[in-house]
Amino acid sequence: MLPFFADLVLRTDEARRDFETHPVVLDAVAHGMSIERYRKLLLELYQVVWHFNPVCAAAASRVTDAHRQVRYFLYEHMHEESGHEEWVMNDLEAVGVQPDDTRGYSPSVHVLALTGFNYWSADRRHPCSVLGMMYALEVIASVYGGTFSSAIRDSLLLEGDRGVSFISSHATMDAEHMIELRQVLNTLTDEAAREAIVESTLVNFQQITGIFAAI
Repeated sequence: MLPFFADLVLRTDEARRDFETHPVVLDAVAHGMSIERYRKLLLELYQVVWHFNPVCAAAASRVTDAHRQVRYFLYEHMHEESGHEEWVMNDLEAVGVQPDDTRGYSPSVHVLALTGFNYWSADRRHPCSVLGMMYALEVIASVYGGTFSSAIRDSLLLEGDRGVSFISSHATMDAEHMIELRQVLNTLTDEAAREAIVESTLVNFQQITGIFAAI
């Protein structure tokens, strides 16, 4: 039997490629974005990041002692991610969006579907499904975040990390997080947990692709 991390990669790689090869994503990585589109992307991203720790907390509260290593992993990860929505808000302010407008933004149906599914899956499907959300987000950040932030910086003539601090920093951070995630995923032998994580990864990749496609 393959280690679960390798199995997860194989079973969800088509969904990852669907994201990677979407015309909007390809164009953004190659040429950056207009200021209007980048603002909208960050507004959508703010909602995703704001819900990240609450989803993890909901999952951690339901993880049984059979998967206590997952619970402890979530505790540590929530501590590391605490307050990161403020980084997105700072980037939005740097590109001309005031905090009140960020807080009052109504997210797209793709963000609603993404966050709604992750809460539901943690509560009703299997709490370990949250690892699928983490995997999809961290793959995108670690693999594409550096190139994307550079393209945005160049296209919008931003100085340093001003306006791209969240995406730029997570390109490095999430590469490190992926190592930790791989370790905890490979501890899982329970079939129900594994299947829930695969399902969650597929849904998260699909909805993230939809977020990019709609901006």
